[in-house]
Amino acid sequence: MNLLKPDSSGHKCPLCNSSSFFVLLFRKIEYYRCSSCLGVYMHPDFRLSPKSEKERYETHNNDINDEAYRKFASPLVKQVTGNYQPGSRGLDFGAGTGPVASAMLREQGYDMTLYDPFFHNDPASLVKSYDFIICCEVIEHFYNPATEFRLLRSLLDKKGKLICMTELLMSGTDFADWWYKNDETHVFFYTPESIAWIGARFSFDTFIKSSRIVIFTAS
Repeated sequence: MNLLKPDSSGHKCPLCNSSSFFVLLFRKIEYYRCSSCLGVYMHPDFRLSPKSEKERYETHNNDINDEAYRKFASPLVKQVTGNYQPGSRGLDFGAGTGPVASAMLREQGYDMTLYDPFFHNDPASLVKSYDFIICCEVIEHFYNPATEFRLLRSLLDKKGKLICMTELLMSGTDFADWWYKNDETHVFFYTPESIAWIGARFSFDTFIKSSRIVIFTAS
């Protein structure tokens, strides 16, 4: 990934507030890489409006009974069932239009609460505490990831886990050819260094299970 020029607008990384460098112009959208946490993000000027973002999500055909969709979410579900007993309290943060992971966990006896700023916007769900929180293809949509991770940390009980499914930007990946950036609602892409920064900043023990599953444990 070539660091071509600094962000002349003076905008800082939305995760760690460090200086950033231009890396790519793709479909007339500018992407920058943080010089510190190495996260890559869409410049804020190119984000969709809230109306357009919601409309994009509403086009997703996320049927909770679709077997392919359930298989897709199963690695995240397995992390919950492998660490918590039925009856444990969980929050599906960014549940979206088809909260399949929560549906699968409820089928197994877990007490799940849904929150989504567009589709399940219940502020009361953000003043409770939880044994675990799941984010299924959510954290890459965070406009202000530091603010969101601070909130998520505050909602977890001691030793609670935040279990995230996303695609990490791993060393050696050519960002220009990477399919995951092509969704215009994906605005921040995490590297292992980004994950480590989040852990240090918000008192999480971090574990990268795979390039798709990251687990943050409240320390």
